[in-house]
Amino acid sequence: MNAIPRTSSLDSTLALHREGYSFISKRCDELGTDIFRTRLMLHPVICMRGEDATRLFYEGGDVTRVGAMPSFVLRLLQDKDSVQQLDGEAHRRRKAMFVEVTMTERAVTAMAERFRQHWLDHFKGQEEDCDLREAANLILTRASADWVGIPPLLRDDDGKLANRLARMIDSTGVPGPAAWLALLSRRSVERWLREVVVALREGSIEAGEGSALKTIGLTHRDAHGRPLSHETAAVELLNLLRPIAAISRWIVFVAHALARNPQWQERFQRGHDDEMEGFVEEVRRLYPFFPFVGARVTRDIDWRGHMLRQGQWLLLDLYGTTHDPRLFPAPEKFSAERKLTWRDADFRFIPQGGGRPETGHRCPGEMITSEILKETVKLLCRPPVEIIPWDAAIPLGAIPASPVPPLRIARRAAAVDGDRRAMHTNGGAK
Repeated sequence: MNAIPRTSSLDSTLALHREGYSFISKRCDELGTDIFRTRLMLHPVICMRGEDATRLFYEGGDVTRVGAMPSFVLRLLQDKDSVQQLDGEAHRRRKAMFVEVTMTERAVTAMAERFRQHWLDHFKGQEEDCDLREAANLILTRASADWVGIPPLLRDDDGKLANRLARMIDSTGVPGPAAWLALLSRRSVERWLREVVVALREGSIEAGEGSALKTIGLTHRDAHGRPLSHETAAVELLNLLRPIAAISRWIVFVAHALARNPQWQERFQRGHDDEMEGFVEEVRRLYPFFPFVGARVTRDIDWRGHMLRQGQWLLLDLYGTTHDPRLFPAPEKFSAERKLTWRDADFRFIPQGGGRPETGHRCPGEMITSEILKETVKLLCRPPVEIIPWDAAIPLGAIPASPVPPLRIARRAAAVDGDRRAMHTNGGAK
């Protein structure tokens, strides 16, 4: 067996916080390897990147997600008893539930239509410019709550819900007061969703046929024929709302790519919709979203001549794998001509995991993500809004990453003038 290279530092936690998305690949490059040992938070960890490492994480049963994330990150992103914390038949059955509600053409179309309508409603008549991520987060929150099937009468304040979802996403990088407040937000939202589930099961509200609320709250059964507990159903409903709200970050990156590549704005304004998927998938490859994912080894295995012991903590470099020049030539160059697609389900293009989402731990929401981002391209390239020219950097040290300063959008002058003419006409008719 070959020895796994080690970093020179006793613990790399501070370096990880400083370098963020580039931490694993930087050390792989320095050591001339795709695997190395270090310590994070004083715990031994093996960091990996590349196609073979992705297969280990997403193919077969040699690793588990249980015990693979710090407690505060787990509770913010998934929580206990969620689908990511299951293995074997229990995972396959729960995952099939998510595939059912997220990966049908009907479900994807319905979510994209709600997103588009809430976007148009949000910007209707608005003249002042705004922070795109804040606006997108609110729009996605409203659209996803509608799509899940939560009745408006049980939604007191979509703006407050949007802020709580954003807090969960923004606070995953570093433990501390911000993470504690985000955990309180998650608990509050879970309590509210539990009340929604109880109301559904008691018959005081109804859920549309095929909706996520009805599937998760009423019809799904585990391997023993039992429905999910009120608490677990609430957790899994939140595990739809929060990831959809997180697409607001991809929306900002789409706008950033359009601003940096104006030739694509021109093409889409001329109607080249058939090229949108290649564009948005290149955004998902290039821009920083998930930095890495964790796992634990379930048994002693030989991986490429290296012994990985049962219980060993592993980290897979998602960002570094999608920026590996051996897999993607000129990886720092934006090139929609790569014609990437989530449909390939390979182990190279892995912004949200590798392999088949139906059978493994790959995110089942990529189909929805891709469609929402294609809608975003259409909405940003045509009235009623436009991207305000600006120069921004995207620091890789911050997890999750965002442009600094924030990207802003405004109503197109023609759209504002049209609104004013309509107001004047309507006023004169009274």
